[in-house]
Amino acid sequence: MLVEIGHYALALALGLSVVQCVLPLWGARARDPALMGIAGPAALGVFAMVAVAFAALTHAYIVSDFSVANVVENSHSMKPLIYKISGVWGNHEGSMLLWALILALFGALVALARNRVPERLGALTLAVQASVTIAFLLFILLTSNPFARVDPAPFEGRDLNPLLQDIGLAIHPPLLYLGYVGFSISFAFAVAALIDGRIDAVWARAVRPWTLMAWVFLTLGISMGSYWAYYELGWGGWWFWDPVENASFMPWLAGTALIHSTVVMEKRDALKVWTILLAILTFSLSLIGAFLVRSGVLTSVHAFATDPERGTFILIILTFFIGGSLALFALRAPLLRAGGIFAPVSREGALVLNNLLLSTACATVFIGTLYPLALEALTGDKISVGPPYFEATFLPIMMPLIALMPLGQTLAWKRGDLLGAAQRLTAALALALAAALAVLAATRGGPVLALLGVGFGFFAVAGALSEIVTRVWSRGMPLATAWRRARGLPRSAWGTAVAHAGIGVTVLGIAATAWGVETLAVVRPGETVSAGQYALRLDGVTPYSAHTYRANVARFSVYRGGVPVGALTAEKRLYTARGMATTEAGLMTRGLGQIYVGLGEEEPGGGIGVRLYWKPFVLLIWIGTLVTALGGGLSLTDRHLRIGAPVRAKARRALAGGGRADAVAAS
Repeated sequence: MLVEIGHYALALALGLSVVQCVLPLWGARARDPALMGIAGPAALGVFAMVAVAFAALTHAYIVSDFSVANVVENSHSMKPLIYKISGVWGNHEGSMLLWALILALFGALVALARNRVPERLGALTLAVQASVTIAFLLFILLTSNPFARVDPAPFEGRDLNPLLQDIGLAIHPPLLYLGYVGFSISFAFAVAALIDGRIDAVWARAVRPWTLMAWVFLTLGISMGSYWAYYELGWGGWWFWDPVENASFMPWLAGTALIHSTVVMEKRDALKVWTILLAILTFSLSLIGAFLVRSGVLTSVHAFATDPERGTFILIILTFFIGGSLALFALRAPLLRAGGIFAPVSREGALVLNNLLLSTACATVFIGTLYPLALEALTGDKISVGPPYFEATFLPIMMPLIALMPLGQTLAWKRGDLLGAAQRLTAALALALAAALAVLAATRGGPVLALLGVGFGFFAVAGALSEIVTRVWSRGMPLATAWRRARGLPRSAWGTAVAHAGIGVTVLGIAATAWGVETLAVVRPGETVSAGQYALRLDGVTPYSAHTYRANVARFSVYRGGVPVGALTAEKRLYTARGMATTEAGLMTRGLGQIYVGLGEEEPGGGIGVRLYWKPFVLLIWIGTLVTALGGGLSLTDRHLRIGAPVRAKARRALAGGGRADAVAAS
């Protein structure tokens, strides 16, 4: 019965989404505040209905209701509860329901925050958001029904993909979707502004918190996915430029550019057209990512669906929203007047250069990801674009971008002093050079790009600290005074510095991978294999059985300089329901580095293949991403982002009624 209620709730959510879309649009056109006011309650109703549907599917998984086809295909009665719950979104149909739930959640949050946004803009934004919700609810109901029944119901399910039975799956997809789908609000604000014809600092202040929130979640989602792949897949890497990895990375790059662009628009009333375009493109890249994962054009551990019918439906959604929004942009953008003027050497100029570099980097990833697919579709030829292409195109763009971060935040608004800014960064630059030289001496050389990465990473961290220090302290100032000034700094300033420092820490971790050591060997019990300064002795391989899998567990003793420092285990598992084997890497953390063991196949004579790594400072990669997300979170708590821009009563009436003709053009 709960399953039918969930299915009915989805259909009811679709009907409410139509109301949320049509009536506020009609009200905005007819200048009717009552019709525009329907948007908020309708958005809350849509969220409530989709939440009911999601709860019904989750209940079916928890109780192992094998009359539901989706549960049969992706669950097992003996599976731990945490993996039953995470299995809800570990498949195509369930993940699309999670997508719809997050869409509805963001719509409800905008409805609850409607007092911070002009009435007309809020109503149009919710209407546009509802149109996206309609498209995905139709997609679920027509092609991806998670509540489809199977008769007769089998006694047992086929179990979830073993690669996805990990705590990372319980965290990674929801975070990633909160980022992907969160950018739909930025998109909705952009399209609403184009419809309304009014784009100003009020709009920038309204859209920036939502963009920042989505960016923080996407940062965390990509980070969690990277670490999950690192320890779960057993190949020893943290990023492979897989097309589906790129599908999440491209919106992150565009979203980063959008955040910086909204800052310029809010502060200087400039870059209006560019900011609107970025908001459209960022969500468009999220839609392209959904197409790549669900169209069947890719074969990947990340890919959920291989049904061409579903791919065609998503392609229609993609064409409608991307094509429609770009057509509206082309129609309305020429009517928008340019905003504030600033000198090339200024903080605005640095942020424009930041946008250009980020957009170019995103374009290189886009081309490398989609060109092989387009070539195969047009000619039938298959080519592979892998790490060499991205390292040759992406890295040269990112290096000057990282160098620009400390300089840009040091420049003044409107007109800056390049020489003065450089002088304030002298200490940071000296620290970066000293660090690079120290690493060069300690390692007796090393890859040039890695040494450059060390220098750039330290420069980013030191530059972020330098910006805070110069704002709160000057020579001769008492520390108590400096502390009071530090406490008085806006949280957005602290957030920017922390986020930039986090990027620097991640760069340091990536650079450090150049000094990792890898050893491949066949080891028998009692034998020792070395990597770097560590040696591992295989103590034995023992069988182990759990509810849904059998495993061979290899136990290693770890030594450094002949002195034991601990033990670790690595596993090869066979999941009986699916007959699928997986590798569970063995990890031991030593400081900021890790010893990493991946098991291969068993060899005749009792030996087992071992892939052993020593990865110095590898944890800095993920520590840096967490610090970066923390910086975004700090910025979100800034008071001026939590309080809407003041709008006078007269202006509110004008906005509700459409305004005078001269108020329609942005100024």
